[in-house]
Amino acid sequence: MNAEKSELNNALSLQQEQGIKQFLTFIMADEEYGVDILTVQEIRSWEEITELPNSPDFVKGVINLRGTIVPIIDLRLRFGLSSAEYGSLTVVIVVKIEFEQGSKIMGIAVDAVSDVYSIAEQDAKAVPSLSESNSCEYVAGLVNVGEKMIALIDLQKTMNI
Repeated sequence: MNAEKSELNNALSLQQEQGIKQFLTFIMADEEYGVDILTVQEIRSWEEITELPNSPDFVKGVINLRGTIVPIIDLRLRFGLSSAEYGSLTVVIVVKIEFEQGSKIMGIAVDAVSDVYSIAEQDAKAVPSLSESNSCEYVAGLVNVGEKMIALIDLQKTMNI
C-alpha cells in the first residue's frame, strides 16, 4: 500500500514539475494504447461478470468490487475492433474517471497490460483528421516510444455512455 502511494506521489510530482505524465499501456488487436496512470485504480484478472439486459454490446456487464458495482466495458467493441475470446492474459483495468456529474469507477477489458511510460505532454501529437466525422474521437493523442506508436485514450469520451 505504501509503495502504491509512493508511486502515485512520484507520478504527481513529475506531472507538476516537468509536464511529464505516466501512462499505463495495454494491448488490443496487436496495437498499444495508453491511459493516464493517475486514473488507474487497479488491474484485475478476468473474472465472471453479471450481464445486464438491454445494454450496448460493448458493456459486458458488472462486477462487485468490494461493495462497489463496477460496469465492465470491452474496449475492443467500443473501438469497433473485432471481438476476442477472454483468456488468461485478458485483464480488467479499473479506472476512476471525472465527469461533470462527478467521478465514476469503471472497468475496461483489454487483451493484456504492457508497460508504464513517462511521456512529456509536448511529445504527444494530434490525431490527423481522416474525414468530417472524427472516427478517432476516443484518441487524445499519439506518441512514439522507441519504434512503436502508442494511442493515448481520452477516457472521458470513451466511457461516456
